[in-house]
Amino acid sequence: MQESGKLFVVATPIGNLEDITLRAIRVLKEVSLVAAEDTRRTRTLFEAYSISTPLISLYEHNEFKRSRTLMDRLREGHDVAYVSDAGTPGISDPGFVLIRQALECGIQVIPIPGASACIAALCVSGIPMDSFVFMGFLPARGNRRRELLASLHNESRTMIFYEAPHRLPASLEDIGSAFGNREIVIARELTKLHEEISRGRLQDLLAGLRDRRIKGEITLVIAGREPESRAWSDEDVRSLYFRHREETGLSDRDVVDRIVEETGISRKRVYAIVIAVISENPGPDR
Repeated sequence: MQESGKLFVVATPIGNLEDITLRAIRVLKEVSLVAAEDTRRTRTLFEAYSISTPLISLYEHNEFKRSRTLMDRLREGHDVAYVSDAGTPGISDPGFVLIRQALECGIQVIPIPGASACIAALCVSGIPMDSFVFMGFLPARGNRRRELLASLHNESRTMIFYEAPHRLPASLEDIGSAFGNREIVIARELTKLHEEISRGRLQDLLAGLRDRRIKGEITLVIAGREPESRAWSDEDVRSLYFRHREETGLSDRDVVDRIVEETGISRKRVYAIVIAVISENPGPDR
């Protein structure tokens, strides 16, 4: 009985072509056929590394039909690799159907790990990485997006989303409505020439985007909700007050609003603490 070929799931660079592993280059050269989400983009990678393996397309709209063709090649004993446009196949990209069919037919599926935008953004975010949830692209329609975000209101794990640049301001507004003024990272064009990683509180980052035309691929990393059991002492609130005054220049009223959002403490208690601080530290700028 003829032995089946192997399916290699190969991660490719998300921008910088140097972010490919030596193993990935070797595998792409050795397999009989490479299936690619976009053969034109993959040819750029092939040209950079002198890879001459035949290419065939497999993208969202032909995934079921083309997967059957590739399964025939695998059953005939040919090794096949699959690559998406960028990053790791199947992560908000095609690939799942082919991988699932291969596994159901007893075909060996071998991962060739490498770049992934969600992990690249997470590891430089400064937001807790011990537990996180990746949600893919936020829904394009506002109602569905708001419903999804509302369902995640109590999520304590760090959350990662992809977003299109033209929807970013509206999505950030919806994130603010659902989660409050959370700590967030906006990673744009990771590993590319115009890479930009912005960190801070949501409202501050949103304000900085209002007059900008945003381009490029976006990854959002959002802090999870802190446990309700956290006890905020009066000294904690005083420290938050001084930090926000120094870092943002906000008015006392706006600082109170921000502390209430961040801590969940009643506005009455925060006002009382802030009024005491002001009386102890009078200044001409208030």
